[in-house]
Amino acid sequence: MTASLPAAHLAQLNVATLRHPLDDPRMAPFVELLDPVNAAADAAPGFVWRLVEEGAADATELRPAGEDVIVNLTVWETQEALWDFAYRSGHLEVMRRRREWFQRHVEAHLVMWWVPAGHLPTVDEALERLAHLRSHGPSPRAFTFASAYTDEEAAMTTTGPPTHN
Repeated sequence: MTASLPAAHLAQLNVATLRHPLDDPRMAPFVELLDPVNAAADAAPGFVWRLVEEGAADATELRPAGEDVIVNLTVWETQEALWDFAYRSGHLEVMRRRREWFQRHVEAHLVMWWVPAGHLPTVDEALERLAHLRSHGPSPRAFTFASAYTDEEAAMTTTGPPTHN
């Protein structure tokens, strides 16, 4: 008997508005943490994929949400896997120090949504989900840890665009 592959994976986007340019000495501690935190994500149980700029080790130079906004776009097998990485790994140190490097957001800065297993979301898709969350609040189409929906709940809604692999 073969184990079946999951029908859905969890995509997440978070955006952060920089207090200073990445080459500013005040950002050096954050920049120094990028490689080890990204390596930990890549090796984390349940990790599927992360956005990386072509020819780079990360996506910090991509600025689709504004010149002073960095994006983090990843896909995980489950919400629990993402939670464990975000709050039970070395990533937590970055979270604890975020106010040193990033401005406080008044709008939602993190969004999650379910994608078919094998689908890699685009930045445009991710930004649209964030905009949807900001405009309409949490729903199976766009949610947060505090307002999570299951992949089954998302599959029962018809508000999303058709999915393509």
